[in-house]
Amino acid sequence: MTEQLTLLQVLERAIEKEIAAQRLYMELGEKAKDPAARDALHEMTRQEKGHERLLEEYVAGKLRRGILHPGMVVDYKIAEKLEEPEEPPAVTLKDVFFMAARREKAAHELYLGLARIHPTGEVRKTLEDLAAQELQHKLRVETLYTGVAFPQTDGG
Repeated sequence: MTEQLTLLQVLERAIEKEIAAQRLYMELGEKAKDPAARDALHEMTRQEKGHERLLEEYVAGKLRRGILHPGMVVDYKIAEKLEEPEEPPAVTLKDVFFMAARREKAAHELYLGLARIHPTGEVRKTLEDLAAQELQHKLRVETLYTGVAFPQTDGG
């Protein structure tokens, strides 16, 4: 049976995922040797912080038009999208980028699902925008992944 979560619980878990993404991208950015990769990861860290702040505003009731009651039970099966296996102790950079791309995909689906249950309005549009940004993050991480997984050689 699927775990039933309230909207507040879903938002709190989404905030936790945004914080985890910030930590991951910050750590990767510090380790990145390529300046373009480092800049991309630092920018993604900043954007994930913005997502965290936006979700916290929702939880705090600062977003007004189009919000749902925080105690509403959400039966979108979002819990499955938030669950993910623990990272193995020894992973390669390629593995980390792959896991990050999967996280971004899950975040994209989460925000689209939340947008669908909201009425048309400011909050729904905001959630759709978050979903689009997470899809952009997925593309950026996949680009970083291909650079590590399929490095270009001197011979082309």
